[in-house]
Amino acid sequence: MNIHEQYMQRCLDLAIKGNGVVAPNPMVGAVLVFEQKIIGEGYHEFFGGPHAEVNCIENVLPENKRLIEKSTLYVSLEPCSHFGKTPPCVDLIIEKKIPKVIIACKDPFEKVDGSGIEKLKSAGIEVVFGIMENEAVKLNKTFFCFHQKKRPFIFLKWAQSQNKKIALQGHLPVKISNETVDKLVHKWRSENMGILVGTQTVLSDNPSLTNRFWSGKNPVRIFIDKELKVSSTAKILDQSVKTIIFNNQIEKIDGLNHYVKLDGSISFINQLLNVLCIEKIHSLMVEGGTLLLQSFIDANCWDEASVITNLNMNIDNGVDAPELKNGMLHRTTIYQTNQIEDYLMKK
Repeated sequence: MNIHEQYMQRCLDLAIKGNGVVAPNPMVGAVLVFEQKIIGEGYHEFFGGPHAEVNCIENVLPENKRLIEKSTLYVSLEPCSHFGKTPPCVDLIIEKKIPKVIIACKDPFEKVDGSGIEKLKSAGIEVVFGIMENEAVKLNKTFFCFHQKKRPFIFLKWAQSQNKKIALQGHLPVKISNETVDKLVHKWRSENMGILVGTQTVLSDNPSLTNRFWSGKNPVRIFIDKELKVSSTAKILDQSVKTIIFNNQIEKIDGLNHYVKLDGSISFINQLLNVLCIEKIHSLMVEGGTLLLQSFIDANCWDEASVITNLNMNIDNGVDAPELKNGMLHRTTIYQTNQIEDYLMKK
């Protein structure tokens, strides 16, 4: 790892601290270096707050302020060039007369998309681009997916017995994952902007779909209830978290519960993705039953999947688990009695 990569790795290490709290913005880290010494560093800490470059420059000690115009700024994503919730970062960089900026990857957001780099170059600033680009893109995979593919990043998850059953006969729920894995699943929830289940899951399990065993934001809850069978007393309708209910009957907003009427002329998945794009939900965790999960698998509409298997459990006459297609095994991890297999969608 060369010296540029070392400083960029520090940017990435800082950026990931914003995981679960900056979305729909990307995670970004920045460091300011003078004569191979970091004199300032920062990251995007929360949605709507100052960007990484601003925090980095503000964190330079008073006695080092004079060094800013002689330093090199490393940043894990192209600095923004537009007014959003905060002013453009490129303007601050130009104002502070920073002579050189090293960037990991371009920002795919249409209001940036190279314009930040061009504005820096036009101001006479030396720009180096592409240091640890792959790592930087991977860090913000949901952000890149949303802006490049115009859909959320889709993460599938289910738990199954060793003989590949996800529930007892009649869809009766059964505890499959252990406490350690339960906490991990709630961590995944905190890292995704939306979570989706089907009607049967809500009726059988009465889930809250919140990340009670982890810190951070709760995802937007999304479920299908075509005939509005779910009771108003169900946990998922408790008004504690924004919830989107896809159904065949009504279109209305009731507090934090948003009812969306299905359009029979287009597929459910397409309508779902369209609504989530409008809602700026960059990542979706599909945690439903076999029918729902299989519909995404069969449509080749997924990016990653995690399959939890209880190695000590078999279920007779249970509900079959989904059959994953076009998946490439990426990693296998064991947590006591539970095995987690992580898959990537084959390109």
